[in-house]
Amino acid sequence: MSAPAAKVSKKELTNSPSEALETSEKEQQEAIERIDEVQSEIDKLNEQASAEILKVEQSYSQLRQPFFQKRSEWIARIPDFWVTTLVSHPQMSSLLGDEDEEALRHLTRIDVIEFEDVKSGYRIDFYFGENPYFENKVISKEFRLEEGGDLASKATEIHWKSGKDLTRRPNQILIKGGRKRFLEEPDSFFTWFSDHADAGADELGEVIKDDIWLNPLRYYLVSDLDNEEAVGEDGDEEEAFEESDGDGEASEEGDDGGEGNEVEDRGENTGQND
Repeated sequence: MSAPAAKVSKKELTNSPSEALETSEKEQQEAIERIDEVQSEIDKLNEQASAEILKVEQSYSQLRQPFFQKRSEWIARIPDFWVTTLVSHPQMSSLLGDEDEEALRHLTRIDVIEFEDVKSGYRIDFYFGENPYFENKVISKEFRLEEGGDLASKATEIHWKSGKDLTRRPNQILIKGGRKRFLEEPDSFFTWFSDHADAGADELGEVIKDDIWLNPLRYYLVSDLDNEEAVGEDGDEEEAFEESDGDGEASEEGDDGGEGNEVEDRGENTGQND
């Protein structure tokens, strides 16, 4: 005869689910606390890594300076190097009007100066030769991290020559059908120097510092490649034209020959009839 089954009290049946739930919640809470402790250790390591990376960046920033200087000396030997480079850059080219390009033909040098604490900001210096647009020899724009953590900017005031202020260009007038229409001109590139509304969202400064400045030669060479392709296309068109022209001449000669044969045939027929 089997032993009688153990009796479970109604109280035990009632409390078991809630106790299990309590245990589960306690385990989850403990797990969250342990995760938070581990995450704190990870964050400390990340802060240490950032500090070490900053030291390395500062060290290499100093090491790069003599090479930047040597590069600038070689660039100075190439006419229109910087305007060609800027016009060939996909983002910069969309910001440059014809008069901007003319002004930038006098741009002789660009320097990017990172502050001692590279995270605190940088300055971009544009050097110009004598030009018909402004008096400045150097125009700079600076970005600096403020104490509150926001990025602020300031720039050199441009001293425009009379009637040459590209940031205040009048709208063009198009006369069509006897009616005058005003065409809105796009903002000049030089308006960037006076735009300090939202320095944190200033993409142009980042493009110059982190892309163009680091390797301007690749954008300068883009222009050469485009010119070579254009010359190649022109050459292909000329060859195609010469070939088609030669075919035309051959066709004309063939036609002339056919006419001569036809005349001879007629002569022979006439002689036979006589």
